[in-house]
Amino acid sequence: MIVDKIENSFRYSVLHPNFQAAFDYLQEQDLNALEVGSYPIADGLKAIVSEKDGVTVDTALQKFECHNKNIDIQLCIRGNETLGWKPRTDCSSPKGEYNEEKDVTFFNDSPDMYFNLKGGQFAIFYPEDVHAPMIGEGVIKKLVVKVRI
Repeated sequence: MIVDKIENSFRYSVLHPNFQAAFDYLQEQDLNALEVGSYPIADGLKAIVSEKDGVTVDTALQKFECHNKNIDIQLCIRGNETLGWKPRTDCSSPKGEYNEEKDVTFFNDSPDMYFNLKGGQFAIFYPEDVHAPMIGEGVIKKLVVKVRI
């Protein structure tokens, strides 16, 4: 997992062949003007914009998740978002089987830590990063870039 501010995204472009295009997309957009929806960026890259009320920790933990085929770049555009995190290797209680169509595995485990993102900050979650997003009060606008591995 990586946490940083969008203006430092240039430091991470070398970590995956599609990160440069993903971060270029984020830098080129008027993020506040983006409508809720899904946007293709390039082959293997898709942006998903959401804007909704934050949820309680208990609600977020119902979808304590990780992915096998995608890396998530989760950018907070507006609001204050808390996210939970735990290494996948430390999770011992899967909630059902891996859903290949949705590329998600859920866990009953609890996060080892919580951290906060505010506007202009992002987190990168690799397949080994189990995460619980959208914890908070008030409206949170965020953009998730799905980077196919």
